[in-house]
Amino acid sequence: GWIGSTDKAGYGYMSTPVHEVQGAAEQSADRPLRFVTAASLFDGHDAAINIMRRLIQSQGVEVTHLGHNRSVADIVRAAIQEDADGIAVSSYQGGHNEFFRYMIDMLREHGAEHIRVFGGGGGTITKQEMEELQAYGVERIYDPDDGLTMGLSAMIEDLIARTQAKRRSTPELEGIKRDEVSRVAGVISALEAGQFDDSRLAVLRKQWRMQAGRLPVIGITGTGGAGKSSVIDELLNRFLRSFPDMTIAVLAVDPTRRRTGGALLGDRIRMNSLRSDRIYMRSMATRRQHLATSEILDDAIQFLKS
Repeated sequence: GWIGSTDKAGYGYMSTPVHEVQGAAEQSADRPLRFVTAASLFDGHDAAINIMRRLIQSQGVEVTHLGHNRSVADIVRAAIQEDADGIAVSSYQGGHNEFFRYMIDMLREHGAEHIRVFGGGGGTITKQEMEELQAYGVERIYDPDDGLTMGLSAMIEDLIARTQAKRRSTPELEGIKRDEVSRVAGVISALEAGQFDDSRLAVLRKQWRMQAGRLPVIGITGTGGAGKSSVIDELLNRFLRSFPDMTIAVLAVDPTRRRTGGALLGDRIRMNSLRSDRIYMRSMATRRQHLATSEILDDAIQFLKS
């Protein structure tokens, strides 16, 4: 089964393999970039990453913000599930060498080395350490000198340009299984980007409905700050305890900003249950105005149910 909503949505996901999911074109260059932002573990300094998150979002990027004190596992899990193009982390706690190296290692371990990693830590990261981390695989570490010479706007533009230049093409989508989280996320991204032509999409829709079975879909909606994320987290915790074999998917839909095209996506900060491997969460922006859901929400639900 699953939990979900137009605002926060979930569903029982990928109970059987999905075969022959193919026909997607090259990734569209104008598809919004997706980023995960956070402050590192044991780090309560969240002012810098909050500013950077807002600036990144203002450039038309869809951002999933995890807040402060987040582990490498939390960040990498979110980035893979969200099919993120990049990760931006502030680290002022002194453990940046180990933290960023471990993040690169974990991304490689999960076949997600295409996700660009960016960081900053003010004066806590020396020039030599910056060079060593970048040689290890971090795309860019920004320091106070960059802030002085480039300015905040130019730093964000550099981050976006670097990510756009190294964006991966559509992954192979045939024979996806439920534990292949990166490929599952890739299908949803392909649906969002309109990368399946009408004839192929019609075939896929028929296939997904045939494979879906009778899995329940629950929708939860409400005004901002009503407590949707907290309620869903409690429900997920109870499902996990009561049904040890159940896998659950959660879709969270949030509005696209009219002026910038960016979006602040699903509220993972309040959802501690997402650490379970039996839960898959994907945040989606509406990518349209005056409507509360994404155009491909139904297709995403049917795909995950299959």
